[in-house]
Amino acid sequence: MLLEGKKLLVTGVLDRKSIAFSVAEEAQKAGAEIVLTSFGRVASITRMMAKRLPTQPDVLELDATRAEDAAEVCDELEQRWGRLDGWVHSIANAPSDALGGNFLRTPWESAAAAYHISAFSLKTIAVGLLPLMQERGGSIVALDFDNSTMAWPSYDWMGVSKAALVAVVRYLARDLGRYGIRVNAVASGPLRTIAAKGVPGFDLVEEAWGRRAPLGWDTTNPTPVGRSICALLSDYLPATTGEVIHVDGGHHAMGTEITGSGPG
Repeated sequence: MLLEGKKLLVTGVLDRKSIAFSVAEEAQKAGAEIVLTSFGRVASITRMMAKRLPTQPDVLELDATRAEDAAEVCDELEQRWGRLDGWVHSIANAPSDALGGNFLRTPWESAAAAYHISAFSLKTIAVGLLPLMQERGGSIVALDFDNSTMAWPSYDWMGVSKAALVAVVRYLARDLGRYGIRVNAVASGPLRTIAAKGVPGFDLVEEAWGRRAPLGWDTTNPTPVGRSICALLSDYLPATTGEVIHVDGGHHAMGTEITGSGPG
């Protein structure tokens, strides 16, 4: 199987329709052993979601902004597995005043919080878990929503943070490549998850996406994204790092909405 024998960690499982849940589910089906992470008030939700996976995994405490939490997870997995083959960064959050068309009025403190949680935390966890990966290598995958060339309605400082996340991916790819660790991002199309409900203007993006994506796009189905992430976690892309893989029905490659078959 694609991930037979792999030891993987997945963050951010809060919803059965989320990408993180799909990754965990597909990874188990492909033969991986996984653990989930969560913290604080949402940990009970993650534990409930864990029960709905094919095999119930343990949920470890990890606040992505605390380096000491990452170190403690590293120690736990060292005792449990002795290594880590890959992990998924599915963590993003922004204060309400950093979203919703409030870009010009957002205070630094709110923008900084969005950046810390949604981008810098990728580095924090990567460093914390490095002792488990530096001898055998592996794969790190972060979840992006493409902000490289476009601004989205009401996404505001979360969009800036996602652009920063991709920059962190590139620099981690540079510094971790010496250990055989690949670092990539997957830019998904919009999915109707709990997280999406907290982003004002999501309906506008969702409505237009399918008209522009040549393969179409189902905002209720995270499985294509989950499977693509599993491919990156596998050994089948051994020379791919510092990359953003779009799993969006082809939306990113189209200049306008598709209105006909075109010439020919």
